[in-house]
Amino acid sequence: MRPLEAWRLGRVEYVDGLSTQASFGSALAEGLVPDSLLLLEHPPVLTLGRSAKRENIVASPEALAAEGVEVFDTDRGGDVTYHGPGQVVGYPIFELRHRPDVRRYIRDLEESIVRALARFGIVAAHIPKWPGVWVRPDGPRPEKIAAIGVHIARWRTRHGFALNVSTQLAHFGLIVPCGIREGGVTSVERELGRRVGLAEAETALAESVAEVFGSALTWRAPQERTVSVVAVRRTDDGPKVLLLHRVAARGGFWQVVTGRVEEGEDGPGAAARELREESGRSLPVTGLGYRHSCAREGEGLPRVVEEEAFFARWDGDPAVCLDPREHDAFEWVRADAVLERLPYEGLKVAVRLALARG
Repeated sequence: MRPLEAWRLGRVEYVDGLSTQASFGSALAEGLVPDSLLLLEHPPVLTLGRSAKRENIVASPEALAAEGVEVFDTDRGGDVTYHGPGQVVGYPIFELRHRPDVRRYIRDLEESIVRALARFGIVAAHIPKWPGVWVRPDGPRPEKIAAIGVHIARWRTRHGFALNVSTQLAHFGLIVPCGIREGGVTSVERELGRRVGLAEAETALAESVAEVFGSALTWRAPQERTVSVVAVRRTDDGPKVLLLHRVAARGGFWQVVTGRVEEGEDGPGAAARELREESGRSLPVTGLGYRHSCAREGEGLPRVVEEEAFFARWDGDPAVCLDPREHDAFEWVRADAVLERLPYEGLKVAVRLALARG
């Protein structure tokens, strides 16, 4: 049996999800990781596949902005679809050279979802003319419960599927889902009339994928917990955010205060310590209620990190005492320019949340 590692990643910003897939894909190509199934949740986004028609986004840009929904073009197959909270997104990063059959791969993904839903007592099936998994496929108006859109290059896969568990179904009214006007959408919660946890759905999906693909399943979780601290200083020119420039040996990019959660620490304790060590100031820190995961490069292997965001209000002297082993410069950056400097989407979300605080 081929090994399969399933990862529970929690919330992943869409752009960071693309880079995480790329990291795992590169590692798979080099033989450094086995087939991997990335299970995660995205914030509200619309994604357009290679054959998408823009007119299938029926909401105006203003309506999308009001709902906090972003739009992304992708290289997966299919038309427009929605991702959002309460939905399990699965990205299989698989090697298919031993079974080079695209149609079989898509049908096996559909069958995996059908089997996972059967564990909850939901009868579902695929419809030959439409991709995805459907409830009441023979009825007058079938309802899609899971979407599928994949990309395969050199027989390695990216993108994948999205199962509506407790998804806000009203958001599908922003689009013509997958360009199919004859069908509707539904969710596990709607079909059962009760709440189902995402972890429970992830378990059913991973076990069913392993069963259908004949794989030996192992569960994985982020290898490292980190914190980010957005220090905000009020000035006559408006709020400014502290950015630190990493030394070349550590990447040579700008970031807010970040660091690892050490053994025995909690998030707030680690955030206060990192702020003190990296800036020389001891300040109260406040949680922003935001956690996200992403993969960062590390000697060929993806290093999967779960990060918790914090806020600190910086009053008085703007001087910063840098640790020269970590950073070689600092700058207080205006709110309208700070996002351009940051390398990860999750850091940008943390900054937006902090600026809304103070």
